[in-house]
Amino acid sequence: MRRVMWAAEPEAIPMHVVRPVRESDLGALIALAGATGGGLTTLPPDGEFLDDRIHESLRAFSPRVRKPGGEYYLFVLEDTTTGDVVGTSGIASRVGGFEPFYSYEIRRERYVHRPLRIEKEIATLHLKEAHRGPSEVCSLFLRADRRRDGHGRLLSIARFHFIGAFRRRFTEMLIAELRGYVDQTGRSPFWEAVGRPFFEFDFYRADVLSGLGEKEFIADLMPDHPIYIPLLPPEVQAVIGRVHHDTEPALALLRAEGFSATDEVDIFDAGPLVRADVASLRTVRLAQTAVVREIRGEPPAERGHLLANGRLDFRACLGAVERVRDGVAITAQEAAALEVRIGDPVTFSPLA
Repeated sequence: MRRVMWAAEPEAIPMHVVRPVRESDLGALIALAGATGGGLTTLPPDGEFLDDRIHESLRAFSPRVRKPGGEYYLFVLEDTTTGDVVGTSGIASRVGGFEPFYSYEIRRERYVHRPLRIEKEIATLHLKEAHRGPSEVCSLFLRADRRRDGHGRLLSIARFHFIGAFRRRFTEMLIAELRGYVDQTGRSPFWEAVGRPFFEFDFYRADVLSGLGEKEFIADLMPDHPIYIPLLPPEVQAVIGRVHHDTEPALALLRAEGFSATDEVDIFDAGPLVRADVASLRTVRLAQTAVVREIRGEPPAERGHLLANGRLDFRACLGAVERVRDGVAITAQEAAALEVRIGDPVTFSPLA
């Protein structure tokens, strides 16, 4: 760990930092996975799986990685005052591979009968299987008591800083599969109408099995033929492409970053799949890198920037930068969070 040098250590104020997951985070990760309430496929509440996921992430951060090969990067949000891990977010460098990536593609089929002057377009769901897909941002979850003060934005956008710093590790296309709608009782209308008749078990078991990589049941049991959306009950049609109420802020943030809708939805809860070109992401476009020239003791009046150290031992936080001479000034607290010192580069982008 790099030592941070300053003349006098200021009084600590609350700070949260995004960093790569560690082996010691397993207990906290299990607790977070248990608090998701299901529906987060890449973070199932299984201790053995999560332990494997941590080690998979540790391997992903190896400097030997040169191109996207299905690596999985897992980050956590740490409260630096208490040391508590209060959230997670991840990046899959490429979906598919040995474990295929499944989705429903919405296609519109045209039917015409000219003698009766009937012309109709019918929306249908087609099972899609991808073995060499794009990069995906995933595993975003923030503990309910921390959903304020920009922590969710930090946890989400920090991933774009990492992708921007290490472009060769990811594809040019980035997707996000968002959690679909469930009612107040935790029931998924889409699953009940489309999934349960084929699987004979509940939505959460299917979701956990998929998260654990046991996807053979999807290929064996999912219908090969298209599903005609107008034949589904109106309340089911209404939730196709609709997000879970807890996921609405995440969708708004992704849209602000440049993500747009696709014709694909999740196979279990019909949550939307959105996508963006990495080069067009707002954070990637606006990110700047400068050398730290001053470290100041006073806290920032307003944390209007997201700062990152741009290294493989990645760290990001909310803060403020001030241009000075041929570099920037940051606070001692930000320097400690990022593990940088005078002479080191930092990358930053505006939050608003």
